[in-house]
Amino acid sequence: MASGADDIDFMIHGIFSYKIFGQTVWITTSHVCIFIVMMVLLIFSIVANRKIKHATEVPDTFQNFIELIVEKLDGVVYSTMGKKAAPKFVNYISTIFIFILASNISGLFGLRPPTADYGTTFALGLITFVLIHVTQFKNLPMKQIWKDMCSPLPPWLPIWFPINLISEIAVPISLSLRLFANVLSGTVMMALVYGLLSKIAIIWPAALHVYFDLFSGAIQTYVFCMLTMTYISQNYESE
Repeated sequence: MASGADDIDFMIHGIFSYKIFGQTVWITTSHVCIFIVMMVLLIFSIVANRKIKHATEVPDTFQNFIELIVEKLDGVVYSTMGKKAAPKFVNYISTIFIFILASNISGLFGLRPPTADYGTTFALGLITFVLIHVTQFKNLPMKQIWKDMCSPLPPWLPIWFPINLISEIAVPISLSLRLFANVLSGTVMMALVYGLLSKIAIIWPAALHVYFDLFSGAIQTYVFCMLTMTYISQNYESE
């Protein structure tokens, strides 16, 4: 009798490879899932854009749905970042919020969530890291940046500078690992359920999907975007 463990599969698989500059590059299941998620979001955005261009005074269900999404995202960004920073980042925060949420819940449709691949979450963390420091150097004087890096001691005694530097470098790693680990743990749990309990995994795993894909996915999306907004908006507080 074959072991149910043989049916457990939550790994990333290579689909096909090609050579570029003498190196073998693989197209994996993560790339395909990202492509599918992005195509769905692209089609949705095109349809939503056409709908808003022809918006009516008495909105139908779809127009109400679009306006609700925009209104809620705008509200969260403005209440967190303030009127000065929010207009510059509302589009970015809204974009990554929808992309991460769609990626997290894509497991409901049989896809392997792109955010269960560290390559995806680390790229998102790096973008946030770059934005944090671009806004920092753009909005704060060098004297203030140096003072913050030497905190809590005075600027002329930079004993804490190496510690603060490490904490700055750790930001994209902690952001990406938190999102990656939580989504991957849900993916692994569902793979174990379907692999080991396949004969009785009928209907009731839907409750686990609600928790791991919807609830946990939405929470992790909110946490990633909220931390991104907090880190960036700190560079506007002293203005």
